[in-house]
Amino acid sequence: MPMEKISVAEARKIAEKKGLKPGRVEGTDGIQFTRGKSERVTPIPWEEFEQLLKRRRLAVYESDGFLKVMKA
Repeated sequence: MPMEKISVAEARKIAEKKGLKPGRVEGTDGIQFTRGKSERVTPIPWEEFEQLLKRRRLAVYESDGFLKVMKA
């Protein structure tokens, strides 16, 4: 199934069902979804996540419940 671009609101619903949170990868400017248990990824608020997506021209893509942050 191909990855489809989705809104942050849709991503939030899917993430919450799966126990995921947006996060920033330590030591980089990368963002990704996390369960909050990783030392490498620090959870961030959804508002900050959305601002980073816009600033870096990224979007959330989904395929069969799998979420990925990629270039828009």
